[in-house]
Amino acid sequence: MKTKRFIISFIFSISALVFIAKLFYIQVIDDSFKLSAENNTLRHVTIYPSRGFVFDRTGKIIVANQSTYDLKVVPRSIEAFDTVTFCNLIGISKKDLVSVFKKKKYSYKPVILKKQINGEEYARIAENLYKYPGFYTEKRSLRTYPFPVAANVLGYLGEVNVDELKNDTYYQSGDYVGKSGIEKVYETDLRGDKGTEVFMVDVLGRVQGPYKKGSYNKQALAGKNIVSSLDIELQKLGEFLMQNKIGSIVAIEPLTGEILAMVTSPTYDPNLFIGKKLAENYRKIEYQKNKPLFNRTLRSMYPPGSTFKPINALIALQKGLITDRTVFVLNGYDAGTHIVKDHVSGAVSFKKSIQMSSNAYYCTVLKLIISDKRFENYANAYEDWRTYVKSFGLATKLGTDLDFEKQGILYSHKYYDRYYGKGHWNYNTIISLAIGQGELGFTPLQTANMTAIIANKGWYIIPHIVKDIGAAGIDKKYKEKHYSKVNEKYYQPVKDAMEAVVSGGTGMLAYVPGLDICGKTGTAQNPHGKDHSVFIAFAPKDNPKIAVSVYVENAGYGSTWAAPIASMIIEKYLTDSISRPWLLKRISEANLIKNK
Repeated sequence: MKTKRFIISFIFSISALVFIAKLFYIQVIDDSFKLSAENNTLRHVTIYPSRGFVFDRTGKIIVANQSTYDLKVVPRSIEAFDTVTFCNLIGISKKDLVSVFKKKKYSYKPVILKKQINGEEYARIAENLYKYPGFYTEKRSLRTYPFPVAANVLGYLGEVNVDELKNDTYYQSGDYVGKSGIEKVYETDLRGDKGTEVFMVDVLGRVQGPYKKGSYNKQALAGKNIVSSLDIELQKLGEFLMQNKIGSIVAIEPLTGEILAMVTSPTYDPNLFIGKKLAENYRKIEYQKNKPLFNRTLRSMYPPGSTFKPINALIALQKGLITDRTVFVLNGYDAGTHIVKDHVSGAVSFKKSIQMSSNAYYCTVLKLIISDKRFENYANAYEDWRTYVKSFGLATKLGTDLDFEKQGILYSHKYYDRYYGKGHWNYNTIISLAIGQGELGFTPLQTANMTAIIANKGWYIIPHIVKDIGAAGIDKKYKEKHYSKVNEKYYQPVKDAMEAVVSGGTGMLAYVPGLDICGKTGTAQNPHGKDHSVFIAFAPKDNPKIAVSVYVENAGYGSTWAAPIASMIIEKYLTDSISRPWLLKRISEANLIKNK
């Protein structure tokens, strides 16, 4: 009997010691329970940092902030109030108000009742909010765009989704995050670091003062300002010229790889993607027939047409298959199954082949490249040619600092082996590649970069849209030179010929006295409608400051539309003026969408 009493006493004693020890741990050592209890009398207010501004290359603000407010409520802290008067004050229905309290009736956690209250509405609500314990406001900020252009470059903000919440603990439900463009790619630089203020509140949810004299507060750190490489006035001109047209303009500074303008058309006003109507406006724009949300500069893959002829010329020069004095006597090109027509005939020199855009000349050049006896077979010669082409950044993701960049199209020899059979194809099978047609597809950014390489005589820096980020600077990869496989010495005759294109060849509508514009026209065949108008150009010929590619879909010859557009972009950048107002009027007022 005594033994049983001893055992029972021992068990109770041990249990009491465990209980006391646990109580000591909870009350003295572990403060989580204390904090949990205190959370019922504390209010943690997030201090959202000012998001970094975005400037253009001339110092103009192109993305700024505007203050807005969220109205929050702690459901357990409210007391009876006149719901009709309250709903009228804040502008919501009684049904919406009741639904919030039904879901979170016993919660001490703040719930957002109304988002994105503007300054005027906030002033009216704030002066009456003391009548409604448990309700308070939290300051936020939205973006604003002083210039209604460059929407696909700048991007926009939206609320974080489930995946973004999982991937980054910085965010909490209701936070805003960059969804595209600069806003997305440079999100961690722009967003800053959130702060916190902790307040003591009474049972009615009224603030009594800072908790422990603010010792638990954390200051918000503003996001970094970004200087973009865009020239916003050039961007405005580009979008003005491309209104009522489908296509793109990309302008690059050859020396630095900085993108000066990046126009995709149709486009939209970035201010449509801020505030309460973002979702509604997004849906409207998303389903428009001509796809304003589709960034053609990075995602469209067009045949380059005759703008590709200078690349084949450079490759043949490097291989020693032609010289800048090579002349072919031509009357079209016999491809076996068909004749490739040409508007140039007779004796065609190297310079004239580019100046007047001879198809037959470059069919002959490609024949020499693919039938080069230094290679065992056509497939090996083709692969070597393909390597040269890719060294110009074509059909290759360049690694630009904007999202959704497409690679482009330039198949390996295996594609032709599968389609025609191994050993059953030759240079005539792929002769369309000679003139930038067939199985080729390059993005406008790649084509502009290709133009910059010609301007630089063989090298480029990865095109990028951000010039500087605070004191940190940009990624070093945007300062490194990349070289094509063609030696510098072969570029001068190509540049001379491209100058002749503008001064007295197929691109004369691009001529501006004194600017030494070098260009190449192109007409990209389109199986779905009228051909695309294409033009590449750079200027001046020596020490070039700008390289441009222009695509106008379903517009026909490159000389008619793309060439004058490119010339006005170049003139505006180099002289800050347009000397041909009649041309500006004709281009800007033309509606070419109907040609599709």
